[in-house]
Amino acid sequence: MTNRKTIYVTLAGLPLSFHLEWPFRKSTSGADFFFLHADVLLENSPGLHAPVAVNLSATVREVMPALEAKDAEGPIINSLRKEVDHKQIEFVKSGKLVPMNFSSRHWDFKRSKWVFGRASDEEISRMLARKVYWQARLVGGTAWLGDPTEALYVETTPAHVLELACKLEDQKLIKLEGDSAVAEPTLMDRAEQFESDMRTALEELEKKHAFERG
Repeated sequence: MTNRKTIYVTLAGLPLSFHLEWPFRKSTSGADFFFLHADVLLENSPGLHAPVAVNLSATVREVMPALEAKDAEGPIINSLRKEVDHKQIEFVKSGKLVPMNFSSRHWDFKRSKWVFGRASDEEISRMLARKVYWQARLVGGTAWLGDPTEALYVETTPAHVLELACKLEDQKLIKLEGDSAVAEPTLMDRAEQFESDMRTALEELEKKHAFERG
């Protein structure tokens, strides 16, 4: 894959991109923990983003093979994406760094794997369609559907993701190129639907944080 911006979509329909400032750094405060600065960007918005400090718990540190991007990037992206799905992250035009715990909440000790919640085939297909749309709309080119991070987020396999992508291709919504896809005109014609989904999801998120502020 290239270093082009990759769009990840929440199950609610928000298009996100992530800037992770590798590597993990050890705290200088005397506490024995590691942290990673990150910025969650809400795409197709007027500069809304969420700067976060990802704090690595001791438990997760023990189960991680290494603290390098190749081992940690997918789980971190999905942990942050799940926080957005749960309306725990607020997007602002500016703002101070917010601490976010990268903990064992999403680690299944019995199966020794990350678990972010199983999605139905319908939900996965909708997420894939949104991903291809937003990648085409905001970046251009192909969307990588074989990305293990996507399969991990919905608790399935890259092979199953691609099976569902084939059904989208049968519906003339996307055109597959290996494990990547480009948007067909029929998919781009659904712009109003995808952007309405985004507005609704953002309104619900903002309503939740406004309520918490009182």
